[in-house]
Amino acid sequence: MSIQPFEALSAPLLVLRLFAAEYPHLPAPGVSVSTVYPDRLELSFHNDLAGFEAWRDALGIAPESVSFHVQDGRTRVLKAESYYAGAWLLLIGFAKDPASVVERSRAEVAS
Repeated sequence: MSIQPFEALSAPLLVLRLFAAEYPHLPAPGVSVSTVYPDRLELSFHNDLAGFEAWRDALGIAPESVSFHVQDGRTRVLKAESYYAGAWLLLIGFAKDPASVVERSRAEVAS
């Protein structure tokens, strides 16, 4: 396995810098840049689907392009991908699934 130079991350880091300048008012996401996917910037939102939606809207990502699933029966997951200024952008939002909280509460009461 060859070692990549820091320069290999220039596209997602440039996008991150653009976002910091253009969208300082938006909720701060978790940020991930990796040599595994050197052309990708990941913005994650934990327990904050409103933050996910604010970024999706600001970046003009269509609502119908967002995928949704429930992970482990407990966590809602929203994902959207887009190409922005030379980098792939992955927005991902996580939140507790209210249905799973209700189910667990009923099970706990019954025991």
